[in-house]
Amino acid sequence: MIYVRNTTRKHALPLRRIERMTRALLAATGHPQASLSLSFVGDAAMRRLNREHRGYDCSTDVLSFPLYEPFAVPAKALDREAELLLGDIIISVDVAARQAHAYEATLEAEITRLLVHGVAHLLGYDHEEPRERARMRQKERTLAAAVGLAWPYE
Repeated sequence: MIYVRNTTRKHALPLRRIERMTRALLAATGHPQASLSLSFVGDAAMRRLNREHRGYDCSTDVLSFPLYEPFAVPAKALDREAELLLGDIIISVDVAARQAHAYEATLEAEITRLLVHGVAHLLGYDHEEPRERARMRQKERTLAAAVGLAWPYE
């Protein structure tokens, strides 16, 4: 199950398309029955979350809260039919809109990029160190390609 929530009033989002894309991304991970929560928030809410959970007093584009330790997939996940709750992804639509403008992309394309990034985090990938960053970027490209998305960002 994909739980999608848009708490912003400023941006109308194609939530059904986003939900379908999320489902396709989860299928590309090898866990088509996996579940996650996807929330869209504004700058103020994202700033508060970033401050509370990461210690940074600023907004950011996406936060991911994996339910499991990196790469510690529970035994039931080996059964592809079992439902696996991966965690939560929170996207700031305000930051996404600014980044879309800077990248000369649509808001939906930027949200999709952030969704791919968030799913990679839920799977245990990170970008704090150069080697980790390279592994994460490769996973993002693989996921994007699996669902027919161009990956112009590096």
